[in-house]
Amino acid sequence: MGLNMDNGHPPAPWNRREAMVPAALALAVLALQLATADAYGWFRDEFYYIACGEHLDWGYVDHPPLSAWIARFAREVFGESLLAIRLLPALVGAAVVLLAARLAREMGGGALAQALAALCVALAPVYLSLFHFFSMNSFEILFWTLGALVLARIVRTGDGRLWLLFGLIAGIGLLNKHSMLVFGFAAFAGVALTPERRHFARPWIWLGGLLAFLLFLPNLIWQHLHGWPTLEFMDNAQRLKNVDLAPLDFLREQLLMMNPLAAPVWLGGLGWLLLARQGRPFRPLGWLYLAALAVLLPQRSKPYYLAPVYTLLFAAGGVAWELWLQRLREPRLRLVAAGLVVLPAAVGGLIGLPLAVPVLPVEGFIRYSRALGIQAESGERHEMGELPQLYADMHGWPEMVAEVARVYHSLPPEERAVAGIFGQNYGEAGAIGVLGKAYGLPPAISGHNSHWLWGPGSYDGRVLIVLGGDEEGNRRACPDLRRAGTVRCRYCMPYEDELPVWVCRNVTPPLSELWPRLKKYI
Repeated sequence: MGLNMDNGHPPAPWNRREAMVPAALALAVLALQLATADAYGWFRDEFYYIACGEHLDWGYVDHPPLSAWIARFAREVFGESLLAIRLLPALVGAAVVLLAARLAREMGGGALAQALAALCVALAPVYLSLFHFFSMNSFEILFWTLGALVLARIVRTGDGRLWLLFGLIAGIGLLNKHSMLVFGFAAFAGVALTPERRHFARPWIWLGGLLAFLLFLPNLIWQHLHGWPTLEFMDNAQRLKNVDLAPLDFLREQLLMMNPLAAPVWLGGLGWLLLARQGRPFRPLGWLYLAALAVLLPQRSKPYYLAPVYTLLFAAGGVAWELWLQRLREPRLRLVAAGLVVLPAAVGGLIGLPLAVPVLPVEGFIRYSRALGIQAESGERHEMGELPQLYADMHGWPEMVAEVARVYHSLPPEERAVAGIFGQNYGEAGAIGVLGKAYGLPPAISGHNSHWLWGPGSYDGRVLIVLGGDEEGNRRACPDLRRAGTVRCRYCMPYEDELPVWVCRNVTPPLSELWPRLKKYI
């Protein structure tokens, strides 16, 4: 089927020919994610979202509430296995592939445009990695893509009532991740910079904004009542944790994480949206990308913060390339030209696949990454080991919990009855909460992010098992301190390897008085 650029009528429903490739790619993404769900192990952040789900609220130190609610839902419905917690992100990944194809169709694209958009989204390394484990980032991509699809429908049809749907998506997206504010600002900038600004003279866009605000309001109230912890967290993260990338490095990372060999597709899509006559109706989407880039580029943002916007550029790129190929009258020449776009994107995605999803054994991955000349990296200021942080944070947790359990069960019964476990970060505390149940361990406490808000519970510090921390610092609060174990894990993050396990008796001052000093928002 060819292009449908008729702005007066909606695209016809998908026919079997058009839907075949996007559907196959969506199913392939789903199958890949489920097949590799337990290949390495739990990811650090998954423990945290599960812990937040056990403390349901309207907000948390470093994220809004929706991801915690979803984590709680997943555990209640699907169980507590690694596959259960990763099922929804995998389904979201498949849905985003289909939505990218649908967005291409919304822009007038036919079968080739939709297939190319779906292919590029399905094989983008950053998407494959974010759809592999549970976090708010997978749902963020979904909400940005849905918002872009509705915006494309608004500018194509002129139906202002759809701003209510846009507001609904934006409001729910804000309950998932505060970065939806960037998307909302960028969308409004895109409208303001084009003739679509006529929507500002009508009520629907303002009603949509009001709806988004009302949905977001409970989290704002929670932030106010708790002293705006997310702002404190963001400031600390930018100053103390995130790597300060130069603008050119940030842009280079965009090329790498979206698959370098697919760059002609999304760059072509951006050019089509901003410069081409046929792309003029959808120009707000092009400005949306530039506005989002302008917001994130100077803020020491991690490169993947911009990742959700590329689904719309891949969709536009599919349309742009389909239009160009239609100008070639010779069928064989058209086929060769299409292959020169599709095959590199597919090959590049497959080359990057092991870097995004654990399809190789650990040693095989290390050899593969070295063969490609890729060094283990992190977007944070941490020493790196043999694995990138994405994979390193999936290692070491069973060893850590087993060692803590050994120390815990070595205590006399009267001490076990009152003993608490303190983790230096939410990964350590969360791993005890999830994996420690099999060993009969009590839930752990921590001063890190939302764990600090939940407090020390009933523990008074008479007996406390402390994970990590230097001896001198621990002795300041615990004169009676004994090193009782060591956590060893070859492939985990280096700061979790050779981790001391301390037994602290009679915390001074009492834990309830010491707690305010343990706050760590970062």
